[in-house]
Amino acid sequence: MSVAELDGYREAASTLTPTAVSQFLAAHSWELEARKPHVREVWRLTSSSGTLEGRIMVPLATGYTDFQQRFQETLESLGYIHDWDAQELHERIIGTHADLFFVRLDQAMTDGTIPFHQAEKTIEALYKMMRAAATTAASPSHPHRGRLPSGVSDFLDDDVRLGHTKRGSFVFTIVTRLGDPPDPGLQVDGVQPQDVVQPFPRRVMETLARGLETTERLSRQWDDQVTEAPGAQGVSASLIESLEDISAPHLRSLDLSFEWAAAAPRPDVGLATIILDRDVMAELPRVRERLVRQEEPPRQETLVGLVKTLSRDDASPDDDEETASVVLTADVHGKPRKVHMTLSGEDHSWAVIAYDRKLPFTVTGMLGFERRAWRLAGDIVVDSSFLAHTTRGQSEGAGT
Repeated sequence: MSVAELDGYREAASTLTPTAVSQFLAAHSWELEARKPHVREVWRLTSSSGTLEGRIMVPLATGYTDFQQRFQETLESLGYIHDWDAQELHERIIGTHADLFFVRLDQAMTDGTIPFHQAEKTIEALYKMMRAAATTAASPSHPHRGRLPSGVSDFLDDDVRLGHTKRGSFVFTIVTRLGDPPDPGLQVDGVQPQDVVQPFPRRVMETLARGLETTERLSRQWDDQVTEAPGAQGVSASLIESLEDISAPHLRSLDLSFEWAAAAPRPDVGLATIILDRDVMAELPRVRERLVRQEEPPRQETLVGLVKTLSRDDASPDDDEETASVVLTADVHGKPRKVHMTLSGEDHSWAVIAYDRKLPFTVTGMLGFERRAWRLAGDIVVDSSFLAHTTRGQSEGAGT
C-alpha cells in the first residue's frame, strides 16, 4: 500500500468512530459474531452460498494506546474486502446514517485548486442554501425573513457539516447527520416504525433536492403554478439567490448530486444529480425576480442607509431641477441590499450631502424587486431632519 493510501486511511481513522463503522456493517449484510462491551466486536461477511468472504475486528476501547493503529487496520481491511479506497470507504460509512450532498464546480483548473475568494463565497452561499432549504422544510409558507422557524438554528448548528473535498475536481461535500434510526421493534400506541415522522435533517435534504429540481425546470420553462405555493416545490428566492452567489462567468456548470443514507428509505425525489449549465445559470436572476414578487410584493417601506452612488440623469424633463439615480445600501429584512431610486430637486441635494459626508440617509417609498434589483418608487419622501440638524451643528461649530 502506498504512502498516500496509508495517509488516506489514517485520516479516515481520525474522523470516524467505531459506532459509525458498526452501524455501517449492520446495514451492509455483515453479521455480528462476537462482542465484548467497550473492548471489541467481531464481524463476518458471508456470500449467499454461505462462503466466508471476510472477518474483521472493530476495536471499541478508545482509551487504549494502540487504539488508533488497530482502528486504522480495521478500515484498511474493510477497504480491501470491498475493493474501495479510503475516500470511498469513508463516504460509505458516514453515508449509513447521513445524507451527502456534493456541489461540483465545473470550471477550468490547471491544478485542481480554486482562488480563496471563490472558496469563501461558495461556502457562504452553501450555508445560505442550507438555511433556505431548512426554512422551507420547517415552514413552506415562511417568507424567509425575520425570525427563523423552530428547529432551523439547531439544524444549522448541530446537524449539517462541511465534509472532505473529493479529489479530481473541486467538489464541496455537505454532510447531514440523520441521528440514530428508530428501534425496529418500536410500537407505541399502534404507531409502526414506518409511520414515524422523518427526522428533520432528512426533510431538509429532500426539500433541497426538490427545490433544485424545480429551479432547473423553471429556468428552462416557467410554470405559473409554482408561484401559487413555491414552498411545496422546495423552491424559494433565497435558494435561487444562493445559486446565483456560486455562479461565476468562468463556471461551465454547477453539478449538484445526492447520496442518500443507506439506513433510511430513499426519499421520493426524481434526479440524483441536477446539472445547472450556463443557459440555466443565466436564467436564475429572472426566476428569482418572479419568486421575489410573489414572496414580497411592493409595499411601503422606510429605509435608512448610506448613499452608495449618485448618477446624474441628463435626460431630466426639468433642466432647472437636478435629478439623479441614487443607490442606497440599506437593511432590507435583515439583509444588506442595494436599493435604486430616482431623486430630484431638494431631495437630490440632501442625497448629495449624505453622500459627501457619509451620513445616514432616510427615505420612504414603495419598495419592490424588479429588473433584477431592489427599487424604491411611487411617492418618495426624504426625511432630512437628521441631515439638517447635523449639518447645522457642523456649520455652527465651524463658525466658532
